[in-house]
Amino acid sequence: MKQLTRDQRCAIVRCLVDGVSIRATTRITGFAKGTIQKLTRDLGEAVLDFQDKAMRGIKSSRVQCDEVWCFCYCKEKNLPDSMKDRDDVGSMWTWTAMDADTKLVFSWRIGTRDATTGHEFMQDVESRLANRVQLTADGHSVYLTAVEKAFGEAIDFAQLVKLYGAEKEAATRYSPGKCLGAKKKPVIGNPDPDHVSTSYAERQNLNIRMQNRRYTRLTNAFSKKAEMLAYSVAITFMYHNFARVHQTLRATPAMAAGIANKKWNIEDMVDLIPELSYNTRPRKGA
Repeated sequence: MKQLTRDQRCAIVRCLVDGVSIRATTRITGFAKGTIQKLTRDLGEAVLDFQDKAMRGIKSSRVQCDEVWCFCYCKEKNLPDSMKDRDDVGSMWTWTAMDADTKLVFSWRIGTRDATTGHEFMQDVESRLANRVQLTADGHSVYLTAVEKAFGEAIDFAQLVKLYGAEKEAATRYSPGKCLGAKKKPVIGNPDPDHVSTSYAERQNLNIRMQNRRYTRLTNAFSKKAEMLAYSVAITFMYHNFARVHQTLRATPAMAAGIANKKWNIEDMVDLIPELSYNTRPRKGA
């Protein structure tokens, strides 16, 4: 049993935050799959704890919320009967809250798309904000009760309800329905119609799919355990918030939001891990 050096940890993390799968990372770095998974777990725990403490008292004016789908273990339709009542397998939804001005993803929750997860998520969003905000979500009905229960009347809340229709000549079975339009629906308070939008949050969904291999569709890189999915997502958002310079901001979201005074690098992220030992046995043939 040896200990990974700082440079070795950084090499692995650079692969993971750039959308490389675990098996591909083993081929690139020469470290065993178990070593990479243990590093994912240890770094995931460290960045979860750090972000939970750092993302407090967020001063925002506009917040956008959305959900992105993936699956864990297998797709819902393939679940055996003995596992259909479990909430850690099958379809998994990542609920995200983003500050529209700084692109900071300050709250997220992984779970089902039901009221239980939605209420937990919105309670967390409320606990991290320092002032009244305008919040926009999609047309998912869970938001109606979740936002009201978390914020009461102390929010300006609207939903952007998109209207979809089937393509006359669908190119493939995976093509989404054609968006025929969108309806802005004020719900609580006095939301500004010009800022009722989920565009930034939806664009962030693409970033998640590109930067985290577990979210890439039509591959076998999906998570087999919900715990590992949660750690992987925490690493992805840590990199997005603190280490990745946003093109239009010319700073990281954390810097723009005033919760970081510098651009983090991979080394800074790795330094959050307590000193632990890792199995550095290289893969066969490495």
